Amino acid sequence: MTIQGIKKDSEARMKKSIESLKGELTRLRTGRASAGLLDHVQLDYYGAPTPLAQVASVSVADARSLLVTPWEKNLIPKIDKAIRDAGLGLNPVAGSDNVRVPLPALSEERRKEMVKVVRQEGEGARVAIRNIRRDSISQVKELHKQKTISEDEERRAEEEFQKLTDRYIDEVDAVVEAKEADLMEV
Repeated sequence: MTIQGIKKDSEARMKKSIESLKGELTRLRTGRASAGLLDHVQLDYYGAPTPLAQVASVSVADARSLLVTPWEKNLIPKIDKAIRDAGLGLNPVAGSDNVRVPLPALSEERRKEMVKVVRQEGEGARVAIRNIRRDSISQVKELHKQKTISEDEERRAEEEFQKLTDRYIDEVDAVVEAKEADLMEV
């Protein structure tokens, strides 16, 4: 393993941490409708748990509601039940050929609770990124111990990993701030 290889691996893992954070934050409901809100909803489709997106199209009807149009009409009751059981606090309205999902307005108290959850998710991502830095630095120290790199190279690599870590932690902060602003917007 070379310093460059360790750096590429670390950067790829840090990017995955950011993507994971964005995925987790997509699940949190803001006051605005987003088709991503139902990404994690699963329903029973011929005996197999299936993601909603594979059996229906999910679109934003307006700022406060989603429209789920199944490809098979007999799935409407199952989609209705799956959304109710998903733990999102939503009450879908089944129609003859689609399911409308109105999004209730968030109370101030609920918004503040969600901001706390966003901050916890952000802290989790920061910890993951710092752990990646720690692993990378220990790999570089191991290379130095094996005498494959010099002390100067080791120190330079540690500085590079710190800069990389700072950059990704700043990105986490930006993602968290954007989500907080989105949540607090009335």
